[in-house]
Amino acid sequence: MTIKITKQTLIGEALKLCPESAEIMFDYGLHCIGCCGATMESIEDGARAHGLGDKEIKEMLTKINKKVKK
Repeated sequence: MTIKITKQTLIGEALKLCPESAEIMFDYGLHCIGCCGATMESIEDGARAHGLGDKEIKEMLTKINKKVKK
């Protein structure tokens, strides 16, 4: 089974599936990975709340999914 993290994936779920995604999210300004909202907020919602646009979200997800495949 191939795991793919999408912009609709909850931040907390992404962290469970790929703990290394925390560092990548930090690099993009998502420092809220430890807050309670991370269990209810999608990666896209969190990214947009921190001012990221479509390009940055896509880049971040590409980097995360490269880590998932390793």
